[in-house]
Amino acid sequence: MSKKTKCSIALIVIMVCGYIVYSSTQLDRFSCEVCIEFRGKSDCRTALGNTEEEAIRTALDTACAQISSGMTDSIACTQTAPKSVNCKK
Repeated sequence: MSKKTKCSIALIVIMVCGYIVYSSTQLDRFSCEVCIEFRGKSDCRTALGNTEEEAIRTALDTACAQISSGMTDSIACTQTAPKSVNCKK
């Protein structure tokens, strides 16, 4: 393998690693804890997202998955207003 090829491969590897690090740090922009009460059960979950809305939706979906049973319950739960929402950047 020539020196030029080795340098090109090294440069590509460095660029890919840089992109992975940059992408992963951009993912954790918002952290939100959502607490929900549904049909006498309650749960709080925390999620990360690029936007506040995305983090809230993910936390709500995860909390509802813990306290609901079946698709109909899950949909009804996610449409219920949360008891509390606490987000930080």
